[in-house]
Amino acid sequence: MNTLHTRTFLLLLPALLFFGCSKKLDQVPKTDLSDVNFWNTTNDMKLACNYLYSFLPPINSHTDDDMSADAFGLSANSVSDGSWLPPATADSWTGNYNLIRACNNILEKSVKVKGDQGEISKYLGETRFFRAWGYFDLVKRYGDVPFVTKTLQLTDTLLYTGRTNREIVLDSVYADLDFAVAHLPGASQQASEEYGRITSTAALAFKSRVALFEGTRMKFFGQAGYQTHLQKAIDASDAIIGQGNNGLFTYAANPDSSYYYLFQYTGEGQANPENILVRIYGENQVNDISANNYTREVLDEGLLMPTSNFTSSYLYKDGLPSDKSPYYQTQTNTYTEFENRDPRMAMTIFNKYSWYVSGLYVPTFEYSQTGYRSCKYYIAADWTINVSYIDNIIIRYAEVLLNNLEARFELNGSVTDDELNATLNLIRARAKMPALTNNFVSSNGLDMRTEIRRERRIELAFEGFRYWDLLRWKTAETELPQAIIGVKYFPAEQGQLDDPHLTSDGFIITQDANKRHFNPERDYLWPIPTQELGLNPKLTPNPKW
Repeated sequence: MNTLHTRTFLLLLPALLFFGCSKKLDQVPKTDLSDVNFWNTTNDMKLACNYLYSFLPPINSHTDDDMSADAFGLSANSVSDGSWLPPATADSWTGNYNLIRACNNILEKSVKVKGDQGEISKYLGETRFFRAWGYFDLVKRYGDVPFVTKTLQLTDTLLYTGRTNREIVLDSVYADLDFAVAHLPGASQQASEEYGRITSTAALAFKSRVALFEGTRMKFFGQAGYQTHLQKAIDASDAIIGQGNNGLFTYAANPDSSYYYLFQYTGEGQANPENILVRIYGENQVNDISANNYTREVLDEGLLMPTSNFTSSYLYKDGLPSDKSPYYQTQTNTYTEFENRDPRMAMTIFNKYSWYVSGLYVPTFEYSQTGYRSCKYYIAADWTINVSYIDNIIIRYAEVLLNNLEARFELNGSVTDDELNATLNLIRARAKMPALTNNFVSSNGLDMRTEIRRERRIELAFEGFRYWDLLRWKTAETELPQAIIGVKYFPAEQGQLDDPHLTSDGFIITQDANKRHFNPERDYLWPIPTQELGLNPKLTPNPKW
């Protein structure tokens, strides 16, 4: 906390740079910026708010899935295998408090701004959305955290504040998001040149995410009052669904592959009703405003490699898992596991019939500890030029549908077929998978909660959700200590390995179970950085850390 408030915060210069590179800047020269000649007009507020967008998750944040057992990087993940130690500093702490301080600064200085009150309220709505974002990210990692709603000076006693109960912090998060919903335009009312800015739809969608996380976490940790959060998740997602302005992306040229094209350039832009919040990258090599290199990082640097722990969760085309489907067959080559499976498997994981750079993909262990590679966001042309401008999808309508259904199930203990058809089955229909019904579940000896969670795991694969889902479901203590398993080994196709480490049925063992640990008394919360504990005597560490 101390590191947040004692550092000089350069708000205005970055604000002018972000979102403003391709636009005329007719403000005073950057060297003359100060509170005396700023905070006068609504455009000043817009420029200040622009800086907040630099805190949106970058596209490489999807490597958070390495903290689950669904993916693996170039080396073991210390969070995933329980070998991590409390860090001296952490971006997840300092970065969020930097964001919160920037928001508090805008909220305080906005009283000086003259102009249209609707415009002022809009930018206040953006600001409060980002403050909610920062506080939720802190709470989901650290639990109770210091809670400050004003900018602090060195003489402020609040500089050395203790931890605030997470329920109080989350009440503020909900209040900030409700303000944003009330004062921001909906996605359908947003001007085309404003695409990428926060909308009331994004605020509602994020509220459904926050409330589902907290409601399920409280339920599975045996805490009272979880129903209130689950109802908030339902109400927020219902509001979006009821508006009828959003939908799932369909690629007209190849609708059966819409899920794949959602994560290509074809899925970008305001015309896609599924994208609720994106981090925009743009725009080309000639006008290189903001770029990423996700294609190269994932494929050539091995930062996000799928595991068999994950791929085994895909259903077969009859909607049944491998232990129940007659379509299941023992693997005889690298493609066998893709046959008769949910089509999203081949749209998420490279196989020997996938196009890769300039020809069909050749299965290999090069730059992959598991033998798998993800093709989500993979763009061959971007691989060739070694740079990408693909936008990062942060919130999309499919998540809203899944949030709604899961919250209903966990609140009521069941869901109706109509509720399934209005949510999960829309997603399955796009993927050309059979609908899920209560009769299908009971007649095939399935479990509805398992299938709801499976759909979330498959649909949102490698978008940064899995680890956090395991935490809120209190299943991390079961899932994370398992061995990390890769592909089945076929040296004639994949290349010969020196002394491969295999299971009894021939699968690559990427990390042994005896090297993976999860302490349920400790690891459901993250360690507070030791530097923060040293600077603030009122700040206490999380249990067992």
